[in-house]
Order: sequence, then C-alpha cells, then structure tokens
Amino acid sequence: MADDVLKPDLCVIGAGVAGLSVASTAAALGASVVLVEHARMGGALVGGAVAALALRASAEAAEAFRRATPFGIAAAKPRVDWPRVRTHAEHVVGAAAGDLSEARCRALGVRVLRGEPRFVSPLTALLGDHTIQPRRFVLAVGSSPAAPDLPGLADTPFLTPEAVSDLPARPERLIVLGGEPVAVELAQALRRLGSEVAVAAPGRILERFDPELVAALAAALRREGVDIREIAPARGVSGGPDGVRVELQTGEVLTGSHLLVAAGRRVVTEGLDLDKAGVEADASGILVDRRLRTANKRVFAIGDCAGGPHAGDRCAHVAAHHAAVVIRNALFRWPARVETRALPLAVRTSPALATVGLSEAQALETRRAVRILRWPYAESDRARAERLTEGEIKVITDKSGVILGASIVGARADELITTWTLAVKKGLSVADLRDLVVPYPTFSEIGQRAAASFDAPRARSPWLRRAVALLRRLG
Repeated sequence: MADDVLKPDLCVIGAGVAGLSVASTAAALGASVVLVEHARMGGALVGGAVAALALRASAEAAEAFRRATPFGIAAAKPRVDWPRVRTHAEHVVGAAAGDLSEARCRALGVRVLRGEPRFVSPLTALLGDHTIQPRRFVLAVGSSPAAPDLPGLADTPFLTPEAVSDLPARPERLIVLGGEPVAVELAQALRRLGSEVAVAAPGRILERFDPELVAALAAALRREGVDIREIAPARGVSGGPDGVRVELQTGEVLTGSHLLVAAGRRVVTEGLDLDKAGVEADASGILVDRRLRTANKRVFAIGDCAGGPHAGDRCAHVAAHHAAVVIRNALFRWPARVETRALPLAVRTSPALATVGLSEAQALETRRAVRILRWPYAESDRARAERLTEGEIKVITDKSGVILGASIVGARADELITTWTLAVKKGLSVADLRDLVVPYPTFSEIGQRAAASFDAPRARSPWLRRAVALLRRLG
C-alpha cells in the first residue's frame, strides 16, 4: 500500500478541457481537489484544436489576397512563409497553454499529481506513493486519434490532426483520409496555404449535418481546388521515398507527399483497471448515464472519454458542458443532466457550417407537420458589402412556429448558430426571433428575416386582405 493517503472531495483524472474545468471550478467553490495528469495540460485542445484554429486564420489571411479585386484592391498571389505560419500557431498554442497551465491550477488550490493512476477498488486509486480515496472520481482521460485498420498503414508515415502545424515544411500534396469536421477544415486551410489537397472519405463528408447544406459547402471547396472523393474508402496505403500512395476501393490511386489520417478518435483506458472500480466501457468509451455517472455512481466520466448514447459529440464545448453537469452532480448532488436537444455542431470552414436541434429529416420522422424556413445570404446588405453572399439559413419549426432546429451554411455560421441554440433550448418560437431587434447591417438579420418569413403565407390570405380593406374604409 502507498504511503500518502489523500481524501479530497474530488479526484479528477485527466487535465484536458473537461478535467481542468471541473478541477478549477470545484476548487473555486471551496472543494478540495486532486488533479492527475501524465502528459500535457490542456490535452487535445492545446495539442490540436488551437493549432488548427491558428492554421485556419493564416489560411483566411492568404485567401484575402486572392479575393481583393472585387473590392477595388489589386489581387495578388500570397507568398506563404511556412516557418512564420508555424510561429503564429506556436504563439496561439502557447497563450492557450498558459491559461491551462499546472501553475495556474496550483494557484487556484488544486493539488496536481503527475503519473498514471490505477484503480484497486471502487473508491480507491493508486499513483506511486499516493493512495487516493476521494468522495467522487471524475474520469476525463480524453481520447487519441484513431487509425483505421488499413493494409499498409502501420508501415507508412502519416500525420494526425495534432501534428500538421508541427511540419517543418508545407506539404506539397496532402491526402486526407476521413470526412469529419477536422478533416474538412484542415483540407481547406492547407489548400489556401498553397498545398494540393485530396480528401477521401469512406462515406459522405460531414454526415452529421444537413446534406443539402453540406453539398453547398463541398461545392465551394471544390471550386477552391480541394479534390473531394466521397464514398471512397481506402483499400490500402503504401509509402516510399517519393511520398505516399493510397489505393481506393473504386480502383483509383491517389499519390501525395503527405498523408493525414483524420478518421475519428478512440478512448484509451488501458492501465486504469476500470473493472476493479466497477466501471464499464465499450468501443464508444466509458459508459455513462444522463448525469454522466458510470456504473459506479461515485465515478463520473466526462469529455471525449464519455461513451454511450448520452455522452454527445467529442468537441471542446461539449466537454465544457459535461464539466458543468458534473459539478452540479458531484459536489451539490443536484440531478443535472446532459443537454441533448441544444448541442450545436460547427465546421469552421469558409463558408462555415453549423447546426443545432433537429434536422429536416429528423423533424419529418418525429412530427406530422413541420415548416421549413429559408433565407439566403444574398439578401443581406452586410453579406453583399463583404462579398460573402454564398449561403443560407434553414430553420425547422412545428406548425405553430416553435423552433425545432436550424442549420446555417455561410459566413460566420459558427457564431450565428448561438442564437438558434438558445431558441431550441428555451423552446422559443419564430415570433420571438422575428420581434428581436438586431443591429443593421449585420449577418444576424439573415436569421431574423428567415423567422419573419413564417408569416408570409398569412400575409397573402384573402381574410387578412379583407380586414385591411375594411380598416382603410373606417379611416
């Protein structure tokens, strides 16, 4: 048995977004917290998401040079200085890492331990000389990039999304395996930074999003020169001194200088000895209920490692939501549950793509009568002024106008979806959005005008026209 026995209120295992949020919030509320991490503080957020965000920002700056002519500015081919692109990414990652640092956690009163713990009983874990027996455990061990079982892949050098910004030189020709958001985002970013890019997706790209709006995004990417192959699973991979070779099941062969595998993520729980804690897991992750409790009700799982039908998607904002749910449950025993209706998803491309709530297909499956409202970006003065008229909003309502879901493809879609997330969460109607005063000229007007279009059929009704005529006669 270890020498040092720790009995905090919470022991958080994993210092990614979810784990750090739980640990810092709990400490601020006066709880005693032990945080255990064996690798980098911040996890996948610092390792991949923030770096990818910085790359996309560099790509946007490069694209602005190419698209200057319509604004009366001489267009130019941008000269991409890859080492300085990397420096920008490192600066952004460094700033994020500072916000998520071990020193900051300690300053908040969190005890940080380094290493890989293992359970020895439902309420006890060992880490070196420490025995940890908290009131509650919170598992936030995250996930790692998954590699498909593909002949030749194990013998071929390939990149994961976290590694792209660390390349010493820009890829000449990048082959991307996968159709998830990070695959599409990095494909466009590298294309705008000067790489040739081909995407091979085993199914449709971005399958969680409205297929009609995905098609609009795919068309925009193809116009920029991204070679998108859908329903094109790979048959085998090989590599050599001249680059990589990917054979598709269609018989086509893609050749490139670099291979990026962005085919989802997997949860790594080996070494934790979860069975000794009475915690169950499957291929999706650590199984949790709506309150993020595992089979052992004193052990919670949050963020990327949470699995099963109640966990939600693997993204930073869902992880942060999980953290808030666990704080309520683990510290205060409030029966807080994971939000299932109003969890937005976004693809940070240009045009951007975002969705929340029910899609058109889902609404039609569950409701007898729905309304589909649309409004194009091309009707917005702000979009015209910025030459960003490509895109539309698509709103799903029931027959009375209650908002069931919304999807947007277009500029700032990932920002605009926030209003519709609130609408879905609070059960608002199109009248609430129609009567909302928004500043002019902004992209927000697009959503408001879509909401106002719900009443358009009524405006054409004979009864309403007769009422207007009668009021005119009455003065």
